[in-house]
Amino acid sequence: MMGYYIIAGLIFVVSLYVSNKLKSKFKKYSKVHLQNGMSGREIAEKMLHDNGINDVKVISTPGMLSDHYNPLKKTVNLSEGVYSQRNAAAAAVAAHECGHAVQHAQAYSWLTMRSQLVPIVSVASKLSQWVIMGGFLLMATTSFGSTVLLIGIILFGLGTLFSFITLPVEYDASKRALVWLETENMLSANEHEAAEDSLKWAARTYVVAAVGSLATLLYFVNIYLGRD
Repeated sequence: MMGYYIIAGLIFVVSLYVSNKLKSKFKKYSKVHLQNGMSGREIAEKMLHDNGINDVKVISTPGMLSDHYNPLKKTVNLSEGVYSQRNAAAAAVAAHECGHAVQHAQAYSWLTMRSQLVPIVSVASKLSQWVIMGGFLLMATTSFGSTVLLIGIILFGLGTLFSFITLPVEYDASKRALVWLETENMLSANEHEAAEDSLKWAARTYVVAAVGSLATLLYFVNIYLGRD
């Protein structure tokens, strides 16, 4: 199990670095006030309107960087630091979440695929670690343990697949956001640069999660093949 702890440790360190970098970027760009004076809510509402989306509400949600789009309730949920703020970071986040709403309205294939996997992955992610652990314990006493481990690996693999499907969804939402912000002349040159950098670091958190999940999956597969 030493290899697992090494991988987990490396993933934790890289994730912590990217997370802290993202927070520092948002703090920095939260000081870049918009010349147009619009709040995150106003920017979100305008982007939805410009894309012909009239059935999605923009609401405030508690927490920091807790922003998300809810396709079931059709709400763009903006954190308190984005909803009412009038800076480049808020503009980037608000437009990004609206990018997901546009994806939903246009039936973007990657978003559809991810949404279909959510109920399956939510169950698989809860079970995978326990099943894998059970497989490791049983392998010491019975050959059935390798079968249990394989089941755990498959469950874990679904989570890894989900994390990679998430990447094009997130990058596409950021692309839609930045294109709209530029096309509609919502930001000045330096404001747009700040928004782009903010979204770049936000996307990297998903990349780290996906790569980390893949590395862990390959480690488990290697143990299974070696045992088998």
